[in-house]
Amino acid sequence: MRALQAAAPWGLDALQVIEAPDPTPGRGEVLVRMRAVSLNYRDLLMVGGVYGRGSGTADKITPFSDGCGVVEAVGPGVTRVAPGDRVSTLFFQNWISGPPTLEKLSSALGFPIPGAGRELAVFREDGVSKVPEFLTDQQVATLPCAALTAWRALFEDARLQPGDTVVLQGTGGVSIFGLQFAHAAGYRTIITSSSDAKLERAKALGADHLVNYRQTPEWGRAVRELTGGVGADFIMEVGGAGTMQQSLRAVRIGGHIAIIGVVSGGGEGIQPAVLIGNSARMQGVSVGSRDMFEAMCRAIALHDIRPVVDRTYPWTEAKAALEAMRGGEHFGKIVLEF
Repeated sequence: MRALQAAAPWGLDALQVIEAPDPTPGRGEVLVRMRAVSLNYRDLLMVGGVYGRGSGTADKITPFSDGCGVVEAVGPGVTRVAPGDRVSTLFFQNWISGPPTLEKLSSALGFPIPGAGRELAVFREDGVSKVPEFLTDQQVATLPCAALTAWRALFEDARLQPGDTVVLQGTGGVSIFGLQFAHAAGYRTIITSSSDAKLERAKALGADHLVNYRQTPEWGRAVRELTGGVGADFIMEVGGAGTMQQSLRAVRIGGHIAIIGVVSGGGEGIQPAVLIGNSARMQGVSVGSRDMFEAMCRAIALHDIRPVVDRTYPWTEAKAALEAMRGGEHFGKIVLEF
């Protein structure tokens, strides 16, 4: 089989297609022929050698956590799936249920466990899940990280009610899933972007209010105005540097800020006085469990939610796809096809 591999000294130029032996499933394992994988910002950092618990010290990695494939064979004792089943990978192979622990969070695909960027892959049977039949392979591949992160932030960690106001930053994968989920749940949605064209696409997905942060750098004030001075009940914080202070200004008293990512950099220092003054909560979000994933898939099927795939590339052109992600021009998700 062929597989993607990145190795020291890292960087996009270090990503290559290699030949590798076909794997064989052991007890409790499944062999999956991959059909599609989707990109996350984490993958860009990982290939660059700057992400994860000790990832910079790994000699080589098989990248990508998020994939869709078909079970080709199963090892002894497997009962969850059978040959011919279409499945999604799970970001954390050992996080089945309950709260996160170090052991659960140390089982991520891509690193330390070889990822989905290969034609054939062996996973634990607990590390894959069946998926809604109406979704395409490309759409399924977007679910394990971006969709589940948005789901957990909105429905597992926050305490929201229909009619509450949520702010989605930007139009990347997590934020667009957040918009789709929030709209389905009856939340009032405010989305930010530097592109009016992207904001119009977000409006078509159900966004109630649009804020161009290039035209309105103090978008926290705009959120306050849109909420009658009260502030937002929930903010999906994906930027880090340049956005955190605006999130703190935009959140209501007792509101919830979900810390998703640091696309704009490591972020500014948090002002404790601001958090104390408005009793806001900040919650770091690192994807979620299998139980959360399966609950999310039930909701996707119930509400007929279609993940937004902005563009696709052949899987052997992963470097070009990651370069496109780094450019930030996409709306929703970028997917590699096998």
